[in-house]
Amino acid sequence: MSRTVMITGTSSGIGRATALALAARGFTVFAGIRETADGEALCHAAGDRIIPLYVDVTDADSIAAAVVRVEQATGAAGLAGLVNNAGIGAPWPMELVPLDEFRRHLEVNLTGQLAVTQAFLPLVKRARGRIINVGSEGGRITLPFLGPITSAKHGLVSVTDALRMELRPWNVHVSIVEPGATRSSAPAKLVENGRRAVAELFSPQGRADYGATIEHVIGKIAASNQRSGSPPEVIAGAVVRAMTSRRPRTRYPVGGHAKLLTRLRRVLPDRAMDALCTRMLDLPTGARSEYVR
Repeated sequence: MSRTVMITGTSSGIGRATALALAARGFTVFAGIRETADGEALCHAAGDRIIPLYVDVTDADSIAAAVVRVEQATGAAGLAGLVNNAGIGAPWPMELVPLDEFRRHLEVNLTGQLAVTQAFLPLVKRARGRIINVGSEGGRITLPFLGPITSAKHGLVSVTDALRMELRPWNVHVSIVEPGATRSSAPAKLVENGRRAVAELFSPQGRADYGATIEHVIGKIAASNQRSGSPPEVIAGAVVRAMTSRRPRTRYPVGGHAKLLTRLRRVLPDRAMDALCTRMLDLPTGARSEYVR
């Protein structure tokens, strides 16, 4: 029986914690990284159970080379699990997001996940393994100014559902882990990306209309993640359960307030959910934002 898994996006945060957690459970982990130093740090932490592997989910040649490497290592046993974790994120108002930037979010956070899945599926089917997509509570809830991110996360939910039904004949289980607020480097990156976009990419009118509001929103999100977010190890624990449970669940909302918010999304009407999200971010509800200068 195969005890080998492939994980994308393991340089930090949830991906890194997941690689270490699965290695601790006796799995051999091919850890997708973009920088050599990140792979060396993982090996230092977990020894030879982690094998760093360069993977760019937007580059077909990179993915194909990774498949060859993993197949050489696993042979007839195949791949016990594929964890799609790679992702990016920057806040944008939908009015201003450049279409190339929007496409980049879809390419990394959605299309890239499917590309990796298609490439590794023959190895997963060979082992009757599992596919675990790391999405977000944003796959079922949309917050203002995070539309480019949550659009892809909503799509990942649909891709996961389709794969789950289509792969039943091969006994391949497909789950999605939906993290809520998480204490990791991601919120800091969100703040950095947002400030850079406002300073360098917004038009003068765009900065006047949205600049102060964006600053407020990303500050609230970062503070909330640090205050009430779960450590990445909590999310990694859900991935381990999805990988090892005899009967894995289809969805794992975990960390922060993910369970509460995803439940509320199912029962609240749209305008009530809009009001809740607006209140969470402390945004004014009037016709003109007090954050607009």
